Amino acid sequence: MSVSHVDPQASSAKLRVFVHLAENKDACRWKEGWEDGSLVGINDDTPYGYGRANALGCIVSFSKAHRETMAGKLLRYGLRLLLGFDFVHAWRQRQEIESADVIWTHTESQYLAVAAVARLKGIRTKIIGQTVWLFDQWSTLSLPKRLMYSYLIKRVDVLTFLSTANMQVAKSLFPDLDMRFVPFGIPAETAVPPKMRHQERFHILAIGNDRHRDWRTLVEVVMHRSDFALTILSGTVPRRLVAGIPNVEVRLAKSTRELKASFEEASVVCVPLQENLHASGITAIEEAVLAGVPVIASDTGGLRNYFSDKEIAYVPAGDQSALLGALLDVRDGPEEACQMAIRAQSRMGRGGLGADEYIHNHVRISHDILLKGTEQQTVTAVVQVVNRVA
Repeated sequence: MSVSHVDPQASSAKLRVFVHLAENKDACRWKEGWEDGSLVGINDDTPYGYGRANALGCIVSFSKAHRETMAGKLLRYGLRLLLGFDFVHAWRQRQEIESADVIWTHTESQYLAVAAVARLKGIRTKIIGQTVWLFDQWSTLSLPKRLMYSYLIKRVDVLTFLSTANMQVAKSLFPDLDMRFVPFGIPAETAVPPKMRHQERFHILAIGNDRHRDWRTLVEVVMHRSDFALTILSGTVPRRLVAGIPNVEVRLAKSTRELKASFEEASVVCVPLQENLHASGITAIEEAVLAGVPVIASDTGGLRNYFSDKEIAYVPAGDQSALLGALLDVRDGPEEACQMAIRAQSRMGRGGLGADEYIHNHVRISHDILLKGTEQQTVTAVVQVVNRVA
């Protein structure tokens, strides 16, 4: 049974979309967190805004977390550790997977699981598989996993990517597969106009939990600058890295209200990154841009597909000298920093970056692959008729 967010009178002619997400992204829990403010970030009432497709001629339903016994949970976790994806969670959604016109997934962990269910059950539902981390780590996978993943990937109808850097690697491995670049976007309907920021002390804000955050480089730049104050909102910073540094604070934002207050206090948002292929940091960057705060980010992961160097300040990954220079430029040039923030914000919203365009792209791709399937069936039927006549 899936969680639906649809008009019960909706026409059966609409596109039936089943969004298969991680077990901990249950749509009901998501909505509860969104309503009480405990879901931190700029979000919609449905996970990642996928429910917006209901207004685009779709009937959208979501995967659902199931009650589990301890034995069931151990089985699911054990298989997930062994396979690298949550097969049991997908298996529990097999009826919804089979009855949909198309499956949307948010990461490779979900599309590999859906593809495994489809292979085992002979399900022909179209699958759109969004890739995030897989091709960053492909070369480090064991041979059995590469073979298994290759078999499952070939069951996916379209692979989508948040970064062209990621897509290029995938294309070299699977040249015959249909691949599309789909820029990620968050809800962009509400934006705070950028303003000149003249704080007495220069406040640097850094947020995010992605595995490719380069906290060490940022902390080492700031730790000897008493004129800088750094706040990191993250649960992934090693405590020993910041121990005893008076101008560095690490904590978690407990609510969206707290996050927005942190943006308001910031002079700049810094997104330090290790080299990666998957546009790491893009959510944090878009949130900062909508908050009207100038952004400095490491130049990696294909972020230039989203913002140019006139819209955010890029520095080479791991380059402490360049990062310090960029921070000083923002501090000493508040007017230009404000103009940079204005230019960045103009990239977001209707027709640009944002959840609307992100979901529109999914709907377009869905219609595209379903049309291709219909055309192929028509061609096959015509060939069969011709063969019988001949």
